[in-house]
Amino acid sequence: MAVDFRFIVIGRGMMGAAAAKYLARQADGVAVIGPDEPEDRKAHEGVFASHYDEGRITRTIDPDGGWALLANRSIARYGDIARESGVEFYTQAGCVGVAPVESDYLGNTQRAACRLGAEIALLDEARLKKQFPYFAFPAGSAGIFEAKGAGHISPRKLVRAQSLLAEKAGATVIRDHVTSIREEGGAAVVTTAGGSVYRAEKALLAAGGFSISQNLLPQSVDMTVYGRTVALFEVAEEDAHRFAGMPSLILHAPGIDIYLLPPIRYPDGKLYLKIGGDPDDLVLDNDAQMRAWFRTEGRAPAREHLTRIVGRIVPELEARSVSSASCVVSYTKSRYPMIGYTASPHVAVLTGCMGTSAKSSDEIGRLGAALILTGGIKDQGYATDFAPYFR
Repeated sequence: MAVDFRFIVIGRGMMGAAAAKYLARQADGVAVIGPDEPEDRKAHEGVFASHYDEGRITRTIDPDGGWALLANRSIARYGDIARESGVEFYTQAGCVGVAPVESDYLGNTQRAACRLGAEIALLDEARLKKQFPYFAFPAGSAGIFEAKGAGHISPRKLVRAQSLLAEKAGATVIRDHVTSIREEGGAAVVTTAGGSVYRAEKALLAAGGFSISQNLLPQSVDMTVYGRTVALFEVAEEDAHRFAGMPSLILHAPGIDIYLLPPIRYPDGKLYLKIGGDPDDLVLDNDAQMRAWFRTEGRAPAREHLTRIVGRIVPELEARSVSSASCVVSYTKSRYPMIGYTASPHVAVLTGCMGTSAKSSDEIGRLGAALILTGGIKDQGYATDFAPYFR
């Protein structure tokens, strides 16, 4: 069967755009299919993505060595991506992880960081208070701080950078979304919502939570998708100096399990401090539920929970306004990304996981490209094989 492209990447988010870049740099005939960000989320009927935002934490420090390595390798390439694309997406603000002094989190994180040679500082309760006076941590806390190679990224700008580099390398961008992927006659056949049909030697599905969409694959990816609420606290320009030097924060404490980003300027020109960490789970079982969820502003109880936490841990904050937004996170059985083939040697999947893949998306995309080009991703230095699961 004649093909239209050699390789097609389905999904133009953080991982899909990165995979398309790496494929296009090593092969001709690459296409990436995915829509632009909708102008009006509430009226949008198509698919969504979780990169429609300006803030995601980035850091090597992680209690899991596999995730630490994924992040470390990606962060090392941020400078190249920004320089080659002309898009600045990374702010080195540092990141601090805080937990009870007796918790496993701190020890595991320290060991993982040391194995990778990351520069870290261990902070007891007194040093946390002195170094970060705008935070009020629970008594008995300690922290691990990474100043270099950590902070936050704009996922929206990172996708723009990766997409520009993919196009520069020769990839064809198709602004549509895919409704089915099948193997026919020794090729991958990809059908879009716009009615187009494309054939390729191989297809790589990288559609985030929408990878579970009904009828997208003959056998659906097995992962759980949760709706998440984030709260945004508007910081007045005249108050911004109070939080100068604030790092990104991960806080594990009794009754508190959150991440927080320092004030970041959003497209409306305003500064917002962002926090996430739902008190419970909202499972989204299919793409119809995901579309409906993305058109909301999240859940009021979750926003109220996060507002109470911000009042406790950033007591000096006097927000001009408090708003919220919706996003989704995907969890796999392995708690790692899934990077592997379906039952067909012509169709593979590439997913993130745990709501922590944004910072590592360049490396996850590179692994997806390696899978398509070589048929496997062995000898990459990871303890896991990133095997996918299907329903």
